[in-house]
Amino acid sequence: MTTWKPVQNLTIWLMMLLLCSNQLRAQLGTTPNIRHIVVGRCYSYITLVSPSLRFDCEEMWRRFEEAVLRQSSCNVTVENYQQMFYSIPQSRPCDRFLFWSKTRSLMQSYKAAVRDSWTLEDTLVGFLFNDLIWCGAEEQAGFDFSSCPAWSACRNHAVYSLWLQASQSFAEMACGNITVLLNGSIANAFDRKSMLGSVELDHLNPQRVNYVNIKVVADLQGPFIESCSQGSIVDLIHILQSRGFRWTCSDNDQTLMILQCLRDPKQSVCQTYANSLSHRQSHIQLNHTQV
Repeated sequence: MTTWKPVQNLTIWLMMLLLCSNQLRAQLGTTPNIRHIVVGRCYSYITLVSPSLRFDCEEMWRRFEEAVLRQSSCNVTVENYQQMFYSIPQSRPCDRFLFWSKTRSLMQSYKAAVRDSWTLEDTLVGFLFNDLIWCGAEEQAGFDFSSCPAWSACRNHAVYSLWLQASQSFAEMACGNITVLLNGSIANAFDRKSMLGSVELDHLNPQRVNYVNIKVVADLQGPFIESCSQGSIVDLIHILQSRGFRWTCSDNDQTLMILQCLRDPKQSVCQTYANSLSHRQSHIQLNHTQV
């Protein structure tokens, strides 16, 4: 009896915690102050990120509201956003396009190190709506701030439809040499159901894209599940070949290795890599002094 009561109390506490967390997730509605956030980001973009861009932020917001409001949260299609997308100008920075799937954290580090990289989140639409949630309701004029369905709940989800169109537009703009960043520590790193596999890949144009440079990166401590020669990445390469794309694939990219070691320098592979670089540098200096 003395051991049962604490276990019983712990079980009740855990059930209450799970119930509360599920209720919170179910009640997650439109991001508070979404208008101020989006319009504010818009002015920041055209003032600081791309000052040469001429764009009416208030008009963009009106077209966004027209697409979403007075609609069921599961009845907002890509077509609803067409007028908003038509009104948004965007440059095409060839040789800088970076596509990624299931590598968000590393992608952000890579972008910071390789400043010429340009992702969907760097476009005006991506910059405005990144990490926001929204939905309307047929029976009310404004946004629903109390509850929005999950992406998986319906096909024509208000948030999903916007990112579907944004991903398609981003891929259609891609030109020159592009980079694809994939996670080698998971199965199905290239997922045909992901935005990369189901939308972006299908809208790349081999006439405008010179090379698709695939970079596969696994966690330093593993597991090492997929690479350029095994797993779903081989499927990606076959698709690229069948569509006439030229491609490269690397699973030991030096920049990505350094970025991972900066996060966790105590990993044994990082110590080995640092010693190798030090030895190489000493060898170069020795040759230089001999010359």
